[in-house]
Amino acid sequence: MTKQLLIYESAIPVSSARHRTASVQATSGYGFSAGINAVPLMAVEFLRAAAEYAIVFTAAGDEVVPAVVLGIRSDQNLYLSQDAQWKAKYIPAFIRRYPFVFSTSTDGKTLTLCIDESYPGLNRDGLGQRLFGDDGQPAPYVDAVLKFLQEYQAQFERTRQFGQRIKELGLLEPLQAQVVSPQGSKFTLNGFLGVNRAKLRALDAESLATLAKTDELELLYLHLYSMRNFDEVKDRLFGTLAASEEAAAPQQAEAADHPA
Repeated sequence: MTKQLLIYESAIPVSSARHRTASVQATSGYGFSAGINAVPLMAVEFLRAAAEYAIVFTAAGDEVVPAVVLGIRSDQNLYLSQDAQWKAKYIPAFIRRYPFVFSTSTDGKTLTLCIDESYPGLNRDGLGQRLFGDDGQPAPYVDAVLKFLQEYQAQFERTRQFGQRIKELGLLEPLQAQVVSPQGSKFTLNGFLGVNRAKLRALDAESLATLAKTDELELLYLHLYSMRNFDEVKDRLFGTLAASEEAAAPQQAEAADHPA
């Protein structure tokens, strides 16, 4: 199966027929997210995320989805350390729910629990938490996973409605950032949307009152506040580039000392 939902390589429905003897052992890192530069964010996460991430919006078909920026290059997560640890206090729920995810039926009425079978912690050696008991019924661990994902899905619906509302209000505009490193390399980040402050200030009283009543006005200002964290993303990129150059320097020197 082709890679789906950004970080999932092979999401397969969890079933007793396929996973009765399977267990999940938590791994110590987040290497599965190394090749992405943004992940979706739920509205309920804005308050904590705004302190450490730049919160933007993305267009997914006809819908608008909030996201946190993790990198400037499309295939690089700058919030990972070299040993695949997360370098921020708050970890987005999209990351925390891995390796599990809900798949939705065509009519949108049925949700099915899936697991990424490429996850290194999935095993049949009894390591970690079992998915099913000896009787073939879901283990308490699966019940806890379902509870988390059900809450995530509920928050997703609220977030989707929030995105639809600000789209209808015409508050969004394309964002583009150009970065030049100290070494002269140029990078461009685009494909994201942000709230136009002038359009927000120009909203009529009724629209502002509705946004305030639903706490969505607060979300918009948290988004605007969070944009200052783009400097943090830029600094992380510069640090990564500098480290790469330092690592390459001894190899270049050795090559110069031993020409072919």
